[in-house]
Amino acid sequence: MSVVMFDEMKQTVKQAFLNAGLNESQADVCASIHTEASCDGIFSHGLNRVARFVDYVNKGWVDITAVPEKVKALGSMEIYDGKQGIGITNALFAVERAMALASEGGMGLVGLRNTSHWMRGGSYGWKAVEKGYAAICWTNTESCMPAWGAKQPRLGNNPFVMAVPMKSGAMVLDMAMSQYAYGKLQVTRLKGEKLPFPGGFDKAGNLTDLPGPIEESMRILPAGYWKGSGMAILLDAMAALLTGGAPTNEIDSIQRGSCTGASQVFMVFDPRHFGGKAFSEDMAASVAAYVNSSEPAEGQQQVSYPGERQLNNRANFMANGIPVDDGVWAEVKALAKRS
Repeated sequence: MSVVMFDEMKQTVKQAFLNAGLNESQADVCASIHTEASCDGIFSHGLNRVARFVDYVNKGWVDITAVPEKVKALGSMEIYDGKQGIGITNALFAVERAMALASEGGMGLVGLRNTSHWMRGGSYGWKAVEKGYAAICWTNTESCMPAWGAKQPRLGNNPFVMAVPMKSGAMVLDMAMSQYAYGKLQVTRLKGEKLPFPGGFDKAGNLTDLPGPIEESMRILPAGYWKGSGMAILLDAMAALLTGGAPTNEIDSIQRGSCTGASQVFMVFDPRHFGGKAFSEDMAASVAAYVNSSEPAEGQQQVSYPGERQLNNRANFMANGIPVDDGVWAEVKALAKRS
């Protein structure tokens, strides 16, 4: 395990993307999102995803020339076809367009269909709150999780994001419908560690906290057991409904890697149209403070609100460098043709 400063990581990732054929703007934006994810401590969807994205570009599974095309406009709602373009730039376009619609009418909803992996879903919640907006976003995915009571994967883990701005910082929830996303399993396995709590079943059907056997069986545990399973099913159906796009069972038939053909929803709210900016920020801060003031349970040091640890990681890693797995870092440097 080594540490790499933010600017060095971003420039190395950017060069890897330039080498893969992305233009200057695309490479810079995508490198920023990947590096910011790692800087917030979400390594699984930051540096660790670079090589896979480059592989998909090289295979032609991601169309780096595509731009979102408007399909329909319904007042404060718009639907776009992502043309299986770059998931990050498609999602940034969608959340920015939703912010513009929210500024006009209080709420803006952009549905994006036929897109590709957006990497860290929380990135789009953070982009909204940094400009003073609240957001609810989610995506469906290919099958990677069994329904509750089933063996084979028939559900996406369908990441879900909620974000509320505060005067200082924000509350940002970014969660898959599985207890642990596959990226978290990979990070834990690379560290040679166990999961804090059981995360799925091995091939024999035994609940386990070892990440490797869960990756092999693809029997990750739905968050909240049957509740996470139900949420995954309905998030999938709602994403397809609001975009006129593909549900998980149709994404499976595309067979072009994780999330290619996905349907995504970006709902953004402008607090100025509701209780007002000051009220919203003060209210959110009071919620965060109330949570922080909880008495920690046995063995715990503090109680955090969603997004707080990411903010703490960001400050620490910006100052002291971002931890990297040496094998992953070597792979990315090779893609960037840097020694």
